[in-house]
Amino acid sequence: MVYDLILRSGRVIDPSQTLDATMDVAFLDGKVAAIGSRLESEPGTVEQDVSGLIVTPGLLDLHTHVYWGGTFLGIDAEAFGRASGVTTVVDTGSAGPGNFAGFRQHIIEKSHVRILALLNVSFAGIYGYGSQVGESEEIRLLSPVRSVEVIEANRDVIAGVKVRVGKYASGNSGLVPLDMALEVADETCLPLMAHIDLPPPSYEEVVSRLRRGDILTHAFRPFPNAPVNSRGSIRAAVREARERGVLFDIGHGQGSFAFKTARAMLAEGFQPDTISSDIHAGSIDGPVFDHTTTLSKFLRLGMSLNEVITASTLNAASALRRPELGSLKPGSTGDATILTLEEGSFDYIDCVNEVMRGDQRLVARGVVLNGRWWNPLKDDGEAAAKRAPLSSHSKKQ
Repeated sequence: MVYDLILRSGRVIDPSQTLDATMDVAFLDGKVAAIGSRLESEPGTVEQDVSGLIVTPGLLDLHTHVYWGGTFLGIDAEAFGRASGVTTVVDTGSAGPGNFAGFRQHIIEKSHVRILALLNVSFAGIYGYGSQVGESEEIRLLSPVRSVEVIEANRDVIAGVKVRVGKYASGNSGLVPLDMALEVADETCLPLMAHIDLPPPSYEEVVSRLRRGDILTHAFRPFPNAPVNSRGSIRAAVREARERGVLFDIGHGQGSFAFKTARAMLAEGFQPDTISSDIHAGSIDGPVFDHTTTLSKFLRLGMSLNEVITASTLNAASALRRPELGSLKPGSTGDATILTLEEGSFDYIDCVNEVMRGDQRLVARGVVLNGRWWNPLKDDGEAAAKRAPLSSHSKKQ
C-alpha cells in the first residue's frame, strides 16, 4: 500500500489501545492507516524518522480561548498548536450565539489546527477581560433559545455548552446561568462545561447540579472554593459527583490552579479526568505558557507519562464524544503529536506563585494533522505583530 506518511520507529504511546512500544505509524487519506513494526513504504511515501521520540495521538486541549481579534482573551490557535503539539483546540465559550458566525467564518474555517467550540449561553460570549461585569451576571444577555438554534446549525464544530459562574463571572446571578445552560445542554444532548471562580456560588452548589458527562473546569483551583477543605480532605460533594460520572478538568488559566490543591487531590487518588491549559491572552506569558508545560506540571506532581497522555488524548476525546480523535487506531483521524521528554532543571509556577522545581519536561517536536506532516507558513511581520507572543515552555535554570 502506498501510504502518504510513515512515522518511523518512535515510542508510540496510545492509551486507546493500551499501547506503549516502539512502532511505525502510517497515514493515508487523512486517517491513520496502519500501526506496526517495519511498515513497508513505496515511492511517494513521505517518511519521518522519529526514533528516540514519543509519538502520541494528536493532543487535545479541552480548554482554550482562540477567538483572536473577536475577544480580548483570544490567542492565535496555530501558533499555540505549533508550540504545544496540540492538534485539536477546544474554545470554551469565547463566542456566544450572537457572534459565533464570525468565529466560525474568520477563525475556525481558516485554521490548520482543528478548532472545536463550546458555545457560551451568553449572547455575546466572553466579551471582555478584566471588566467588572461578567457575561453571566447580566441575565438579559443569556440566550438559551438562540443558543439551541446556533448549536443545531453548527453541530459539526460545536461540541458542547459553556457557562461561567462565580463572583467574577456571574455576580449576583448565582446559579441561574448554570440552570439555564443545563437546559440548553439537555435540549441539545450535549455536555456542559461549567467554570467556577470565587463564591458565590460554592464549589458544592455547582458540582451538585452537574450530570453524567458534564465537565467541571478549574477543578483543582486554590482557596477559596477549592475541592478540598482546610484539612486537605476532598469534599463529599466532589466524590459524589465523580461517582455519578461528572468529569473534572484542570483548566489551569491565570488564576485557577494550585499545586497545593493538586497535591491534596492526588494524595487521595483523585486524578483529573482531563488536563487542559485554559490558554488565553492573560495566561500565555505565565503561569500557563503552553499545553506541554501544563502536562509537565502533572509529571512533577507524580502522575505517570501514560496518565498525562491519557488525560490529553483518550479522556479528552471521550469528554467531547468524538471517538475518532485521541487515538491511533486505524481509521481514526490522522493526527499525531511528536514529543520528547527532556531531562534537566525546570521551574514550574502555579496561579498563586508557588514554584516547584522538576527534572523533566515535555516538549513538542512535531505534529501530524489530517495525515500530513504540518509545516505552517511563517507569519509575515504584520500578522506576527498582531498576535499574542509565545513564551518559553518553562524557566530553565
